[in-house]
Amino acid sequence: MTTAKIQFGRRSFIKSTVLAGGGLMLGFNLLASCKPGSANELEIPDEWFEINAYLKIGENGVVSIMSKNPEFGQGVMTSMPMVIAEELDVDWKNVMVEQAPFDAARFERQFTGGSQALRSSWQMLRTTGAAARQMLREAAAKAWDVPVAEITTAAGMLQHTGSGKKAGYGEFASAAAQIPVPTEVELKEPKDFTIVGKSKKNVNGKDIVTGKPLFGLDVEKEGMLIATVAIPPAFGMKLKSFDATEAKAMPGIKDIFSFKSYNDDYEQNMFDTNAFTELVAIVGNSTWEVMNAKLMLNVEWEPFSDYQYTAGGFRGSQEVTVPAGLESTADHMVKMKEAAAKPGNIVRKDGNPDEAFKNAAKVIESTYTAPFLGHFMMEPINFYADVTEDMVTVIGPSQAPEFVEGTISARLGIPREKIDVQMTRMGGGFGRRAYNHYATEAAVISQQVKAPVKLVYSREDTTRFGVFRPAYYVTFRAGLDANNNMIAFHVKAGGVPESPLHANRFPAGAVDNYLAEAWTVDSNITIGAFRAPRSNFIGPAEQMFLDEVAEAAGKDPIQFRLDLFKRAQENPVGERNDYNAARYAGVLELVREKSGWGQNDSGRKRGVAAYFCHNSYAAHVVDVVMENGKPRVENVVSAMDCGIVVNPDAAVNMVEGAVVDGIGCAMYGEITFTDGAPDMDNFDSYRMIRYNEAPKKIDVHFVQNEIAPTGLGEPPFPPIFAALGNALYKLTGERYYHQPFNKENS
Repeated sequence: MTTAKIQFGRRSFIKSTVLAGGGLMLGFNLLASCKPGSANELEIPDEWFEINAYLKIGENGVVSIMSKNPEFGQGVMTSMPMVIAEELDVDWKNVMVEQAPFDAARFERQFTGGSQALRSSWQMLRTTGAAARQMLREAAAKAWDVPVAEITTAAGMLQHTGSGKKAGYGEFASAAAQIPVPTEVELKEPKDFTIVGKSKKNVNGKDIVTGKPLFGLDVEKEGMLIATVAIPPAFGMKLKSFDATEAKAMPGIKDIFSFKSYNDDYEQNMFDTNAFTELVAIVGNSTWEVMNAKLMLNVEWEPFSDYQYTAGGFRGSQEVTVPAGLESTADHMVKMKEAAAKPGNIVRKDGNPDEAFKNAAKVIESTYTAPFLGHFMMEPINFYADVTEDMVTVIGPSQAPEFVEGTISARLGIPREKIDVQMTRMGGGFGRRAYNHYATEAAVISQQVKAPVKLVYSREDTTRFGVFRPAYYVTFRAGLDANNNMIAFHVKAGGVPESPLHANRFPAGAVDNYLAEAWTVDSNITIGAFRAPRSNFIGPAEQMFLDEVAEAAGKDPIQFRLDLFKRAQENPVGERNDYNAARYAGVLELVREKSGWGQNDSGRKRGVAAYFCHNSYAAHVVDVVMENGKPRVENVVSAMDCGIVVNPDAAVNMVEGAVVDGIGCAMYGEITFTDGAPDMDNFDSYRMIRYNEAPKKIDVHFVQNEIAPTGLGEPPFPPIFAALGNALYKLTGERYYHQPFNKENS
């Protein structure tokens, strides 16, 4: 067993704050929890005994674990409790869940995103369960007057090896709750795991498929009104005036007024991203009534001038300038081309790239672009708020409840301790629900009308009021010597309004002469986290370019990459390479084996790609065929190295979801703008993947090791774009440089 130091007291466990990929603050919960089936399948005890802030044991041995993190389909409510149950030595069928309330003092960071939940909480989850098990052992040893070393545990039972005495956890839960938390505990070796690594069903699965009220839109409270908002039709515009005479006369309408999301002197936090800070609220009895009344509003909007605001973040406060103008996609492309033609900000330089390119026998150069993308969650934006003189209660789907509390406190002038934030399951997040302006809007509206309110956006406003994935542009150059070895590599990447560059990722460290440059184009279009931020573009572009370089070198694309990884392992260039070359090579070797790469293609064309992000490694092989004159994805073989796989079923589901999502985004995903207005605002105009376009088969494999778990929700996403693009090249003979691919070469 491994010895672990305990760093928590009776009422609080380990706390951590992590900065994860994409610039998201990820202070992950000590655990999210589980419930096998519905609660009535377990005999709920008459009395609970709290072992610590996260764990209660009933007098009948049922274990309840607090779920601290928000859940939006990533499966943490199953996988994280499995880790605690493993070390607690409890029978999985006797574990149930309670959703923890938001409580910054008790739970600290309650944030979901960035593929960091298990990685950042693995040790804490294990010590949580192990500490409780040790306290139960000590309670039994004291009662039986025997050495604690002679007490063993299994499946929620305590046993004395000498006398054979046995007792369930419930019999000693009360006594265990009085025992001081141990300073260190013994953790299991992975080879001894009986729960971790074994598939468990989604603990909320039954409630989801039977339509139980789990989501923000399901919230119903007595006396609740419905609200919606009118927003500017385009980025770069603001409210000038409005006439609500006709709208107020509509049936069921209670009030219509304008309001500001933030106070004028407010310092916005990193998740207060909000393009439109002055809105018009329409409040009434039902969604139908407020949506119809909104159509009758007479609103005048006007362009705004450049303005500044103060934003807080990891690096302290800074002044942010928002440029004026009604931006269009055509203008974005012109500006990106202009910026790319100028010298960029040099982020990394190894060797002498200029000299190496001059001496190269071959130089390959290609440029890749991608448009803005919208999140398009199934559940539209919504939040419930009830603001009274004594208390503020807000309920809804949020990835960042701590930031909800802070912003509402500042906007309403109400102390944090009087604000109760309750979390619902999210009907999709992907980063969008970290930006919780809509929770503040609901609270402001409730305060104004002096009644509980559920704010509901239309699908169109959910899109138009977006926090988008930026538009990107990158140019790669590679130099080959006379023996077709890559001797130079240059990446110059930018976008509107951020650069996607990760300067210290592969092939940095694998080539002697390397140059990375970044640039940006200012914009007033709001951007934010989108599944695998920045990696979702730079990864695919890099991997498609490396296929092009491999072809120019006359080498198999997998072997070409493996040769570079061998160099990075044996004689790496630089000391800032943020990947493990052996693990990177490992997923390529696994996907080569499992896909039968290089064997009989049987009419199919195949593409491969691999990428590292969010601390994990992913590789895919995509098979495409031509069907009725159009490319079709037949099969995908995926290989992942994410350390120990806690819940194999859920892990496979995560990879499958990333594959389907990535194919859809690569083929069809696109948000364009005309004079500041998004051209796509609903599913009729924003093309998403359809059922008959998903792969017929997705075969997922995991590298088996005993490394602590790393990210899984985002790492499989970037390389599927590239594997698809490389397969399409084999099928059509044309390179795919611009997303979405369905518009390329058409």
